[in-house]
Parts: sequence; structure tokens; C-alpha cells
Amino acid sequence: MALADEEPMTSQHHRSRARRVALAASAALTVVVTGAGAAPGAGAAQAATPGKPKLKLIAASNAVTLDRWEGEPGVYLDLGTYVTVDNAPLEFQVKRKSYKDPVVAQQILRDAKGKKIGSKALPAGLVKDFSGLPGFLEVSIKNAQGQEVAKPKGTFCPNNASGRLRPDAPATSHYPESCPTNPFTLGSVWGVEQGWAANSSTVDYDKPVDLPAGEYTAKVGVAKKYRELFGIPNDQRTIKVTVRQITDGGGGAGRGMSAMHGGHSMSGMAGHSMAHHYGPRGADEPTPGALSHALEDRGLAHHLGDGTGHTDGSRVAPALKPASQRPTGRAGAPAGVPKPDLRSLPAWDIAITDGEDGDVAGKDYLAFSANVWNAGPAPLVVDGFRKPGADLMDAYQYFYDAKGKQVGYAPTGTMEWDPRVGHEHWHFTDFASYRLLAADQHEIVKSGKEAFCLANTDAIDYTVKNANFKPYNTDLSTACGQQNSISVREVLDVGSGDTYTQYRPGQSFDVTDLPNGTYYIEVIANPEKRLQETNLKNNVALRKVVLGGTPGHRTVQVPPVDLINAP
Repeated sequence: MALADEEPMTSQHHRSRARRVALAASAALTVVVTGAGAAPGAGAAQAATPGKPKLKLIAASNAVTLDRWEGEPGVYLDLGTYVTVDNAPLEFQVKRKSYKDPVVAQQILRDAKGKKIGSKALPAGLVKDFSGLPGFLEVSIKNAQGQEVAKPKGTFCPNNASGRLRPDAPATSHYPESCPTNPFTLGSVWGVEQGWAANSSTVDYDKPVDLPAGEYTAKVGVAKKYRELFGIPNDQRTIKVTVRQITDGGGGAGRGMSAMHGGHSMSGMAGHSMAHHYGPRGADEPTPGALSHALEDRGLAHHLGDGTGHTDGSRVAPALKPASQRPTGRAGAPAGVPKPDLRSLPAWDIAITDGEDGDVAGKDYLAFSANVWNAGPAPLVVDGFRKPGADLMDAYQYFYDAKGKQVGYAPTGTMEWDPRVGHEHWHFTDFASYRLLAADQHEIVKSGKEAFCLANTDAIDYTVKNANFKPYNTDLSTACGQQNSISVREVLDVGSGDTYTQYRPGQSFDVTDLPNGTYYIEVIANPEKRLQETNLKNNVALRKVVLGGTPGHRTVQVPPVDLINAP
């Protein structure tokens, strides 16, 4: 596990993710299907079985060039192979009832017009998580001497739809643009529209292949179990691979930071398997060196937004203004109008950090990542408005009828500008709260952080009612406003959650003086109950941790949550 105060590992983490973004952009442009891998007779009438999509493995070109960047452990295999889908959409619903239950997947059968006509369960144990179909691709890579030097396998995320095969295919894909990787995901929908192709060759980005600069030959095929399950022809694609060494003098770090902070959102990257790595919070993580990692302003910077009198629940909702200054609709939520349902996930990515490189040397901190998500059936929509020269915005929650018309509102606190490096956006106050509890679950430490910029960073459950597969505000630069903004709209859409990683300021507890033993990290959504929800009884999640070691050398053990081992 990468600790927040370990700069080399953090830098490598950023370089790797930035490289994925760059490749995603490249893959998104490679939509032309030509040469040996072209789909024969595209657009021609073919024998079709209702509800059964016709799948085929193709290659966009016969040769690719892959860059090996200085300081990276290998190359990322974007070989330009795609799975084409015709006759009917390819769709899966993947879910688990609870963290005590395994992931199960079923194929949703639809006709050529998209109407559901049935479903078919996939073999038990075939799908183990929400990242895609594991071991879908089988790849053999040989060097110039004909020796096999690598034999990786690839997970296929159907949501990596890269583009249409022909003009009469649907103009847009309504399926999600990524496969989620949050460890506490509950449900996902995967799909490829008929007449579309999905990138299948981005093999295991977390395990780059160690190929020195040189010439190689890659043979790519679909694993037998998937060929038999989906009726895919046993076609092998041969691709010439050139690996070139790239030296930029900075180990790729400068390029990585530029790419990360220029894009903010990874969820919008269509056509590439690394699009599903948009959580947690992407470029909102601090640049190494620019912040004191997880130690920067850990609830201590009262003048910058966290702490007593700022975002600890002491805010009050704005007074009801004259009718001419109120939002449209009636005050409150009319009867029968749907509301959001905020829920917390158990904390994860838990680690001990210390103050050796920060401004609180000699302290031990328990850092963690946390997520609050919206189970629906309505989005959480919060607008902030400020008077000229004011430091705070008045915040209102909005309610909508089934046709999308705004029919109600409620004053719900404030928004404030956070000027800290790595934030620099408007935070909605009192959205969530963190507490460290003793073994008997009474409060020991309360985090000062309760202000958040709301963004849809993670797909938590896209099988819930009214889930939005393509939430628009995944980009923090547009979701959270600028310093000179006069108003801000922040949205947490149905099915999505907002993750703050352990790298963020405020994502930790000071455990320097706590005795060793069992504790619980408590994540509370809507702690002051200012937001109106369908259910206020499911807002709390606990994660057990066991502290050990000695001051300056503390340790933490994190037991699994039922079947989920995500320390």
C-alpha cells in the first residue's frame, strides 16, 4: 500500500495514471477498422438470432508503436484490438446483494431495437468484481528471434466503447463509459451498442509488461471459455509491435502531472479500459511536493476552511429570504416528489502516516479514503449563491418532478471557497463527517473536515432506480466553481459517489497519543440532517481498525468487511 507521505511511490502512482490518460486519448482516436482486422461485410444483411449479439475480435491495424517511458516498469499493451458487436446490443448487469455475497452477472438479451426480451446468468464465479470479464484476451508476445517473452491476459470492460462501425449504427452509446474499480461497488451495467466496437486490448494496466526497446510480434485471441459462451469465432490477430524507449529527463513525472491536472476527470475518457480508473478523485490529489501529502492542514487550518466555527456543524441554514429572492417552486419538497438517498461506504486505503515532512512533526496520523454516494431515486442538486463581496454562498437543495421540472427547494447551509493548493474550489458545508470511535463505539476524535465539493467520481451502483450512467459533473474544474464564481451548482447523481482519498487534506485522525487497540472509522453522510432524503437511517458506515506499534512507528491492521478485503 502506498503511504501518503512516501513521495517516490506517490509520484509513480501519478505517472502511471497520467500515462493511462494519454493512452486513453490515443485509443479514442483509433476507431477506423481497416486491414487484416476489418469486419467483413459491415452493414450487409446477416443471419441473425433475436437477442443474440454477434461478436468478433478485430484489429484496427497490423502494427503499433508503444512507448516505454524512462522510470516506468514496462509498457502498457494497447494493441489496437476491438470486439465488434452486431445484430443486438451486448449488455450485462453485475451486482451483489451485500458485502457478504459474491458478485453475480447476467447477460441482458435485447432485440435489434433495444427492447429487453430475456436474460441469461453467466457461470458462477466467472465474474469476480466489477472491472470486466477477466482473462478475456490471451496474448502471446515473441521477440525478433521468435522466443515467447510474455503471455499476459486481459480483462475486457465492455464499457470501453470506442466508436461506431458504420453510419447506420446508433449515433451515441447510452451505456456507461467505464467499469468501476471502487472496492465497495455494489452494482454495475456493462454494454456495447450494436454496430459499435469496444477496445479490448488494453491489457492489465496495473501490470505493465517488461519489454525492452525492440521489435516484437503479438498474437491476440479470445479465451476458449468466452468463445464458447458467446459464440465468438476463433480468430487470432497478429500485430507487429515496436517498443521505443523515451527519455524525457524527468522520468515522465512532468508529463504525468501536466496530463493529470489538465484533464481533472478520467471518467469522460471513452474508448479505453483505463477510463474506469477515474476514481478516486483523479487530479484532485495533490501534486507531490506542492503539498505536505496527507499532513497538509489536517483539520488545523481554521482560516482555510476546516475546524471549529467553519465546517464542524456550526453553520446555520440561511434565513428564508423575501419571495422575490427565493428559488422557483414551493419551499420544501412537495408530497410524492422523489428525493436522494445518501449512504456512506466503509473507509478504505487506510494507512499510518507521520509528520516527518509536514508542519506537525512528531505526530502519527491515521489516513483513509471515504465515499458518500446517492442511491436515489433522485439526484442531489445543491446551488450556491453569494452576494457581491461575500465570503459565503447561501446553499439550496432543489427537488424535481418526474418530468424534470423544479417544484421545490429548501435552504440547506452554505458553500465556502477553499483556497488551499489541491482544493481551490467551492465546498458545500456539512455534507459528511468523519469520526474515530473507540472499541465501544464512543467518539474519540472528530475530524474538522465536513466541507466537500460534490463530484461524481465513482460509479457505486448503476442498477438502482433512475441511475444516471453518464453523470456530467465528474470534472472538478467545472463542478466546483472558480474563486470569482457568483453561483455554483453541485450535483451528486443517482448511482454515483464522491471519493476523497487519503491524500486529501483533512482525511486523517491524529492518533499520536492513542493507546494500541481496536477502533472504528465512522463516515457519516448528511451529519446535520440539513439535506432532505428518502431515508436518514442508512447514512453511517463503520470500518474496524487495530492500532499497534509505538509512537513514531505506529502500525494499523484493517480486517476485511465480510468478503471485501480492501485495507
